[in-house]
Amino acid sequence: MRMPLISRILFTLSAIGLTAGAHAADLSPSHLYNDRWPPHAKFHTGQTLSMSALLSLLTIFFAWRKTSDQREAVLATAGFAATYWITQAMAISYPNSDFYDPEFRPAHRSKLGLPTQAYFELGFLSSIALASWLALRRPTHRSN
Repeated sequence: MRMPLISRILFTLSAIGLTAGAHAADLSPSHLYNDRWPPHAKFHTGQTLSMSALLSLLTIFFAWRKTSDQREAVLATAGFAATYWITQAMAISYPNSDFYDPEFRPAHRSKLGLPTQAYFELGFLSSIALASWLALRRPTHRSN
């Protein structure tokens, strides 16, 4: 049994969104082109961007590859798709970390007081969960 097309599409869209979003956010004056950032911080930004691209490629590969074990394929795909968003959500737990550099702190608090990236994390993780659920649910058999 193959992974449903809708799951493959959702995983693929999440992978494209990850790479495009990470690069749009980090190739900016607030991150990689921030003159206040030391070279080593920029090194880790490059590492993060490379990781986003690799995780996206792995997500797409596992979503579309042919396999006889759909459960394994879905779990692998979901794992690759979710890793970046989960690690981003956990990053605030490290010492002296903050969601924004002082000069880029938003003037107004967002709804619910969450940082901007939390909405992306919640959106993409929800999409990944939906794709996984659709692929793993047992089909219902209708009798005529």
